[in-house]
Amino acid sequence: MTVVVDAHHHFWTADYPWLAGEGLERIRRDYTMADLRPHLEATGVHRTVLVEGGRCDSAETTAFLALAAATPEIAGVVGWAALSDPDLAATLERHRRGPGGPLLAGVRDQVQAGPDDLLDQPEVRAGLSTVASAGLVNELVVRAGQLPSVARAVAALPEATFVLDHLGKPPIAAGPVRRWRESIAPVARHPNVVAKLSGLVTEAGPGWTAAGLRPYVETACELFGPHRLMFGSDWPVCELVATYEQVTAVLSAILGGRPAGIFGRNAARVYRLEL
Repeated sequence: MTVVVDAHHHFWTADYPWLAGEGLERIRRDYTMADLRPHLEATGVHRTVLVEGGRCDSAETTAFLALAAATPEIAGVVGWAALSDPDLAATLERHRRGPGGPLLAGVRDQVQAGPDDLLDQPEVRAGLSTVASAGLVNELVVRAGQLPSVARAVAALPEATFVLDHLGKPPIAAGPVRRWRESIAPVARHPNVVAKLSGLVTEAGPGWTAAGLRPYVETACELFGPHRLMFGSDWPVCELVATYEQVTAVLSAILGGRPAGIFGRNAARVYRLEL
């Protein structure tokens, strides 16, 4: 049996500060494994990667690792850490020594909240190098306008493995694919980058359609190839505009099925998951 992996989902509680933002009422509640499990069963997803949820503190990572250790479905955790933290190496080591520490697969800072050149800053580059030296994946959540800085960072650190969330957040609702393609193509040229087919329905907005998503998915397949793409639900963010089941179904339809690499094997390889 091919193990199907959702490489990108979150948990949070209703009091996360960012959830107070306008238009987020629909997802302003607690989301737990008990909420996710029925969706996994309904869609035939076997294992998952739990990604930091924007709380931006080490306690969240500690809690997620402990949860993963007690939850068979969670195969790995991408925890939060500040890339500019001079004590980043010690922070990562503390996480790895704690409950669930071996399940720490990657590190993600909220780069999207920073300036376009954040990844060019020396202290941030040093953090990216520290994560790579620890044998962990550098997970990048960025805005489309930050993709040029992503291209520079991945070129400067060929020894590091990078995962680009949500295809770099293309402005799907705003118009044609051409401008995003011009920005992401230089990123895709580097073999140390893997991209996630995740978050696309949210970028497309409430009127999303399979036809609107297709050019972005097909461009990603062309530029990255089937060995450097991963399926991610981005649940429960996706619930702003779509159900877990709809996200899984539309990507399967566009891809003509569930390619084993995109739907599991690539995540297992990149994150070093024990499935």
